[in-house]
Amino acid sequence: MEYKDKVKFARQKLMLSQADFAKKLGVAFSTVNEWENGVRHPNYIMQRKFAAFCEENNIVFED
Repeated sequence: MEYKDKVKFARQKLMLSQADFAKKLGVAFSTVNEWENGVRHPNYIMQRKFAAFCEENNIVFED
């Protein structure tokens, strides 16, 4: 599963808009939008923060 798909899967599983999901991660709406569209990839720090967020919310990815 590509990173963009993981971001979208996590957001949809929690039934959040991109704006609400961005607030929870502490990033801008446009950042989440660009991640989901594959335009940008998060840096290492944000990848770790996203992984921790998913773990806290019991989101598991099938690779």
